[in-house]
Amino acid sequence: MKFCAFLRGVNVNGISLKMAEVFQVFTDAGMKGVSSVLATGNIIFSSDLKPTELKVILEKALSGDFNYEAVLFLKTDGEVAEIFAKNPFTQSNDAHIYAFIGIDDVEEILLEEFNAKKSENEKGKIVGKTFYWQVAKGNTLDSAFGKVLGKKNLKEKMTSRNLNTIEKIGKKF
Repeated sequence: MKFCAFLRGVNVNGISLKMAEVFQVFTDAGMKGVSSVLATGNIIFSSDLKPTELKVILEKALSGDFNYEAVLFLKTDGEVAEIFAKNPFTQSNDAHIYAFIGIDDVEEILLEEFNAKKSENEKGKIVGKTFYWQVAKGNTLDSAFGKVLGKKNLKEKMTSRNLNTIEKIGKKF
């Protein structure tokens, strides 16, 4: 089965990983057809193992090789296509749209945080098991909700990707 591993916090906040070295870790862990999309920790690969097994194996391998607390979330090619297709917002040149990938029910936690912190020019919505956030370009890191996303208690629960990245991942599958 084909998967995309979405690594959390790669090439930000001092965690710098070279994708060629990440490929090697995935290959050494038995993954096939390893490739990446952008340098933000989106690794496409194939495996016959279950997602729960893969998460443990890959986080342990990445943590050991790169000496950091690796956190990743897995989606199949079909799940990635669904995340892109179900985006509830109209794309525009003035806004970014993000999709959040994480543990079961993280979308509910994110919606609660969003409703407590949102600004008037932001939108948040759950579709299926995915939380989507639309924010004006240039306001991602400055928005109150954007600042919530760095909270330690959310670190192991989710990661986010711009919808443009989700589209590129879908095309690479």
